Amino acid sequence: MQERLKKAIDNLIKSNAFYAYILMGSQFIEGNVKNISISITKNGDVLFVYNPVSVATKSDIMVEGLILHELMHIINRHYLIHPKDKRDKAVWDIAKDAAINQFIPQLDAFSIPLNVLIEEGHGTDNDLIFVGPPIDMLNKTAEEYHDYIVDQFLKRGRYDIETIAERLPDSHKMESDLPVEMLLEVTEQKIGKAFNLFGGELPSGVRQNIELHLKKPVINWETAIRKFVGLSQRGEKYSTPLRPNRRYDDQPGWRYTYLPRICVIIDTSGSIIEEEMNQFVSEIDAIARQEVPLKLIQIDKSVTFIGDYKPGGWKSFEVYGGGETDLQPAVDIAETRFRSEGIIIFTDGYVDLPKVSRRVLFVLSKKHNSEFYIDARKIYGNVYVLE
Repeated sequence: MQERLKKAIDNLIKSNAFYAYILMGSQFIEGNVKNISISITKNGDVLFVYNPVSVATKSDIMVEGLILHELMHIINRHYLIHPKDKRDKAVWDIAKDAAINQFIPQLDAFSIPLNVLIEEGHGTDNDLIFVGPPIDMLNKTAEEYHDYIVDQFLKRGRYDIETIAERLPDSHKMESDLPVEMLLEVTEQKIGKAFNLFGGELPSGVRQNIELHLKKPVINWETAIRKFVGLSQRGEKYSTPLRPNRRYDDQPGWRYTYLPRICVIIDTSGSIIEEEMNQFVSEIDAIARQEVPLKLIQIDKSVTFIGDYKPGGWKSFEVYGGGETDLQPAVDIAETRFRSEGIIIFTDGYVDLPKVSRRVLFVLSKKHNSEFYIDARKIYGNVYVLE
């Protein structure tokens, strides 16, 4: 059986130099998995765990597809997604597969579009279900497909999603002895080298995803946000057996998540160069991935855009502006209309320092105005101005 798996790896190595670089040194072990699962060793090598009985029933080209399927989950950082509960995990598992199967020809050929799967409320009679994106929603992220699924099922009032998820090709459990931080470091290092050497050979959609991921956020937003704002906005309601139900003794109780009210202001004036704007968007996406709902305001001399930002929004992100800069109108909207607890302002500092009565965090580009930096630290404090 391992010979078949090695042959599949060899075929992938010959077909694409990018995947070849990542797959060099791959190992295989038998395990209690559906088909094939993936792990990462301490030295950054890929370890595939396989079910010999299940793999024996698959064609060679399907085995190649399943290996690439697992690898694409790693490349897309899907192991960083943390579902809220069992049902949410089912939604995420389907969304992750829709995001990657469209780039794997042998799986895409057998995929059921998400809209068809939702309309029917169940899958085919096959042992496995391969999920693809709706025909009018190609090349999106797992986050976008997750929102699509939730929206569609809420409209239809049906939630047979867990039964469908059980028939996906893997369980989407990332097993590794490495802490998440170290896992991210070793995988990004290998993927980054492979991309620098052979990224030009990848499909455009895959290439765009990797480009974003490799632009690592400079700031640890998980820590920054925790220190920056309090959690006071009531969010979603969820059931929990850890809390007794006041009305029914045999039923779980309810809790609410509490979310920070954060508004991000991005300076889109003409002094912001493309490199700085790309870094700003990368950082904003990193904030959104902390499961924090964000209001986003773009501004040059006046407000040019107001809306929500969700993870993966960089793909459809458009910059409005390009003139002079005045940050104050955006700050006023954040404080009065959104009543934001915290305001994060991305700017190069070539602008007058705004007056902010709420908590504010200034994130300055590398080529920022040093006078703005000094003034902001003097007025708002050193910890609220980041370079």
